[in-house]
Amino acid sequence: MYLNCRLRIPDTGGKITIKPVSGISYVYLEQGRTYNKEKKYNVPKRTCIGKQDPEQKAYMFPNEKFLKFFPRELLPFELDTRMRSGCIHIGSFIVIRKIISDYRLDEMIGRIIGRDAGLFLDLAAYSIITEDNAGQYYPDYAYNHALFTDDMRIYSDSKVSDFLQAVTIDQRIKFLNEWNAKRDHREKIYISYDATNKKSQAGDIDMIEMGHSKNGVEEEIFNYSIAYDRTNREPLFYEDYPGSIPDISQLRHTLAKAKGYGYEHLGFILDRGYFGKENIEFMDEHGFDFVIMVKGMKAFVSEIILEVKGSFEDDRRNSIRSFKVSGTTVKRKLYATDKKDRYFHIYYDDGRKARERDEFEGKIDRMHRKLKECIGEPIRPGGDYKKYFDLIFWHEGQADEKFMSCVERIDIINRDISLCGYFAIVTSEKMTAEEALLLYKSRDDSEKTFRGDKSYLGARAERVHSNESVDTKIFIGFVATIIRSRIYVLLREEMSRMEKKQNYMTVPAALKELDKIEMLKGADGEYILDYAVTATQKAILKAFGMTADNIHKQAREISSDLMRVEKEAIEAAAKMSETEGDKQ
Repeated sequence: MYLNCRLRIPDTGGKITIKPVSGISYVYLEQGRTYNKEKKYNVPKRTCIGKQDPEQKAYMFPNEKFLKFFPRELLPFELDTRMRSGCIHIGSFIVIRKIISDYRLDEMIGRIIGRDAGLFLDLAAYSIITEDNAGQYYPDYAYNHALFTDDMRIYSDSKVSDFLQAVTIDQRIKFLNEWNAKRDHREKIYISYDATNKKSQAGDIDMIEMGHSKNGVEEEIFNYSIAYDRTNREPLFYEDYPGSIPDISQLRHTLAKAKGYGYEHLGFILDRGYFGKENIEFMDEHGFDFVIMVKGMKAFVSEIILEVKGSFEDDRRNSIRSFKVSGTTVKRKLYATDKKDRYFHIYYDDGRKARERDEFEGKIDRMHRKLKECIGEPIRPGGDYKKYFDLIFWHEGQADEKFMSCVERIDIINRDISLCGYFAIVTSEKMTAEEALLLYKSRDDSEKTFRGDKSYLGARAERVHSNESVDTKIFIGFVATIIRSRIYVLLREEMSRMEKKQNYMTVPAALKELDKIEMLKGADGEYILDYAVTATQKAILKAFGMTADNIHKQAREISSDLMRVEKEAIEAAAKMSETEGDKQ
């Protein structure tokens, strides 16, 4: 009887022989030789240990005798349908399959990846549904979920490992080129760009270097960035680069890369961390517009806020009702040598003022308490301590100098309190305060899905040990982000049409609810829905243009496929057993 697995033919120093019998190539192991007196030469004693994989000649399907001669061999099982769960989850799979079909990702991945395209899509779906990306747990997921692989074949973690190392850089580049070729390059678009860093397990990965992570700790990381199309809220392209390269330096390469994809009329929506003179000059030089958020207490923008403060907040004409803020716009230069006027959009939010004031005054209180604890110590506080307090020292400037007391600088503190509730957006292109805010707020979509790559796709760390594997996992994660971004957008749009906000319309909650749509295997081998689609599930499906009828129809198709595959597997096993018996 043959085992339900496939593995590489052992290298035993010439003791393996492959012989074809009736169109099937069997693998034999030589155990020794016996002397034939009549023929007067040694005759090898061989035992069949399996049959060769007709598609990949270096692999074989072992039989039970293989275990006798190779007891320590770890068998990478590929489970057949008879070892599949009697309860199959299909709800999330059906929704993900629809999005993949709408984007024609199945066609693109099929052309680019080839015969393992189904496994690629399954790994993407696995990371979305389970919020994990560890390859060793994929077989557990595949055991009780509908799959994209041919005949819904369940692959082992060793197969996943081999696949991760097999995808090439040319395939990744081809996908990004084809994906970006689908965009309309004639119209101007704003790309929301952000970057983060990830850890990786120890291994031979070239881009893992010492760098500063987002929590400020220096550790072995690599950086990862995604550019989003603001209009469609779709990921456009991604980059990974060594951990020692700061985000600001890499942005300049990303800007050039965007143009390489054919985006001629570009604008970038950037986080405040990219607000640097060099970056601004680079974008000006290449004709890229930008939208950047700035905190109200930043020195160069606070003066502008104080200039316009009181002139627009209570004017109905400046009310931006969709965000419940007031806004106005003024022209200024960013820095002394700036050659262009920029548009500073100043906003005021009553709710934000209350929150920021509470946080700010809490910060001053904590600083004051800390200073009192340090009285008599030989210290000289700096930074915000020096900004918000007049510091008094004993024997100031001498060797025995000690901190003695402090007095709050009320004028400075009151000034910053007056800035609470204000924020600014700087744009290079002329637009209204409302247009600028709409552009920047669209960044919320990209930030949520970008955080999703780490929080929801299990990608805070790449659990691999080679350059090829980490590159492929990032590639799969990017495709998963495309799918998840679409799920997020459709759910949010549907929720905006609802009279009441529903907690189940978030991506994690919706996928968990859809995953409850299950099929149970009956005594006749047919899978049927366990129960009717619930009202909550119907509401979620509506976001994707689907109904309960779609679920019932596709459930029947999945059941039919599973029954067909199981029947074929049983017939193949019976034929294999007959062939083995005839051979013996």
